[in-house]
Amino acid sequence: MSPGHAWALAFVSLSMTAASASVADSFATPDIKIECLRRVQPCPVFTYLPRKSAGTLTGEFASAAVGMPDATDSSRAIRTVTKGDQMALVREPPAVASTDFAGIHELYLDNVYSALKPMSLSESHDHDKSLVDKAEQEFMRQYMACDYGYCVHEVSRSSAPLDETVIGQIDFIGNNAFPSSQLLEEMQLSRKSWFSWYTKNDLYAKGKLLVDLGHIRQYCLNRGYLEFNITSIHIAFLPDKKAVDLTVAVHEGEPYTIASVKLVGNLIGREAELQKLIKMKTGDRFSAQELQDTAKALISKLAEYGFASATVSLQPDVDHIDHRIGIALVVDPGRRAHVRYIKITGNTRTHDEVIRREMRQMENAWLDTNRLAASKERISRVGYFTSVDVSTSPVPGTQDQYDINVNVTEKPPSPITLGVGYTSDVGSIVSAGISQDNVFGSGTSLAVNASIARTFRAGTVTQVDPYFTAEGVKRVTDIYYRTAEPLYYSNTNDTSFRIINYGFDTKFGIPFSERDTLYLGAGIEQHRIDVDATTPQSYIDYVNSFGRVSNDAPLILGWARDTRDSVLVPSHGYWASANGEYGTPITNTTYYKLDLGAQYYYSFMRGFVLGLNFRAGYGSGLSGRPFPIFTNFRAGGIGSVRGYEPNSLGPRDKSTNDPVGGSKLVVGNLELTFPLPRGDYDRTLRVFSYFDFGNVWGAEGSIVGGNGLRYSYGVGLEWISPIGPLKLDVGFPITRHSGDQYQKFQFQVGTSF
Repeated sequence: MSPGHAWALAFVSLSMTAASASVADSFATPDIKIECLRRVQPCPVFTYLPRKSAGTLTGEFASAAVGMPDATDSSRAIRTVTKGDQMALVREPPAVASTDFAGIHELYLDNVYSALKPMSLSESHDHDKSLVDKAEQEFMRQYMACDYGYCVHEVSRSSAPLDETVIGQIDFIGNNAFPSSQLLEEMQLSRKSWFSWYTKNDLYAKGKLLVDLGHIRQYCLNRGYLEFNITSIHIAFLPDKKAVDLTVAVHEGEPYTIASVKLVGNLIGREAELQKLIKMKTGDRFSAQELQDTAKALISKLAEYGFASATVSLQPDVDHIDHRIGIALVVDPGRRAHVRYIKITGNTRTHDEVIRREMRQMENAWLDTNRLAASKERISRVGYFTSVDVSTSPVPGTQDQYDINVNVTEKPPSPITLGVGYTSDVGSIVSAGISQDNVFGSGTSLAVNASIARTFRAGTVTQVDPYFTAEGVKRVTDIYYRTAEPLYYSNTNDTSFRIINYGFDTKFGIPFSERDTLYLGAGIEQHRIDVDATTPQSYIDYVNSFGRVSNDAPLILGWARDTRDSVLVPSHGYWASANGEYGTPITNTTYYKLDLGAQYYYSFMRGFVLGLNFRAGYGSGLSGRPFPIFTNFRAGGIGSVRGYEPNSLGPRDKSTNDPVGGSKLVVGNLELTFPLPRGDYDRTLRVFSYFDFGNVWGAEGSIVGGNGLRYSYGVGLEWISPIGPLKLDVGFPITRHSGDQYQKFQFQVGTSF
């Protein structure tokens, strides 16, 4: 097998080993080698390692290796390499980028460079202190041998790292199948561009270069070029010494196709099931990524049956003439393990039962790493803990038993909160409340809140029992009271127009999968309207139809699926919901209302998240009655179409021209979130740009307007503060119509999209 093949397949095998290690957090290393030691023996080095001989490699090994005293050369770096059944500690010296001389007037530099070349002190060779010493002696010898009578007063030397040096040019040689432009797209490093001030990718860094070359290698291996290899890297300073050019020489070889794919080893009697997980087919172009994905899928499936330390290794059969490769995946499930005990620590207030009911891995059952991961996710999502760690430990004296250790850090109890806030639609707000997510450690939550502003008063009591039944049915109960003197509905301070709402509702959340929940609920509400001469005609029509006091007894049916990685700061996954509300005829308001929503998040690089949001609603009255104005949809402002005043879009009252909402709604948002420039990545503090569209429409009557969709764009800042999500944005409407109300700057606490 050629060196190119060997290193390519070693790269694939190492990735498959890493996939196995991610499941079992360890892998076998029958032998350990220490390489590149020049002045000390290997024995002292072994004393710093947690592994003395054959056994299992853990993360502790790498940490200890990096922390070893540097007994050879302080400029050398340690890395670990796994090849076959051996693991080597390799010390790599930095490479010489360039050699320059200053203060030379009589010697020919060509002669100096020629003398240094046999010493391997030229560009791209390893930096070695002893060779630099020899070069210094050769330099002095040449001066002493000259006939001009010069003597060397002093010779000094210094070395400077290339990191943070500007990149002038990146060139590739030897590439035919892949154009240089395509290979450059796989690199993070690049020439200076418009965004270099932000990304800093035009500054050379050895670590980034190694990562980029790995990406290029992976890219070519994924397209069948099994012989692809990077043969050399040349780094040269430009004449001004302020920038460097990079030249990367590659060997592509020919693309390889798959001759055959088979599973061998111990298949635990499930060959047909495991065969379905193979992503490669005979005749396809070879892909290292598909090979790694297949290995991960096989290991994950074996872990479901209790084989937590399963491994999948590659046995290739390479045909160099026809450029075909036969793949044999050797499956070794290891010993089947089961769980003895689940031990919970760190919970000083929370009852053990609250944590255990979220566990999907059970005692006296086969150890399933997928269930372990699901257990950790569920415990984290209850919101009672700042950190959750789930680990396994072997039972002493056994080879197939493990204990599961769950360690949690509890959030501090929520104090009574008093606050003063401001929103762009209602002005200053004074609020007070107390919220306990984990009352007396029982896992239930209770919140009592009150707020007051110039235009409204509100008080709510909310109780949530996530395990109302032993099967995991959640119950949410709300009692609320609200009064409002709408900001837009009166142009005088002398008005008695007031809306009063109070009610009670209960919803039950019935989970029918790990991600899906069905909601059933019912409530009863009362609405009272105090009218006067300033009251909009729409509310007067409502009073004429239903009376000054009206009652409502809605039934609620809904469904939601949530795969987001976080509720407050999601970076990937989606959320979808469908809700229906029906006003029963036992009261004087009968109607139906449908509300659909969806969100999708995709992170395409660290800190950069693309978010999409869509919402649509429709409602109508029943039995010849109009759609109740209190259930109208509203749009405009943060949470819908930014750049317009809150709740200002859609139909307006004929008499006062005030917005009243409508029975139909469409809203869409596209948002790109990214971290602050030149700052440490912090998910709780981000900037974003956005594009919004939407509007509200209603039935004919005492309302006018609606028109078409409104569009806007803008930028903003988002901070997950101790009191909730905070958003500040600047919006610019794209479409402008007569009567639209705009608001460039908007600020709000407690909203996401």
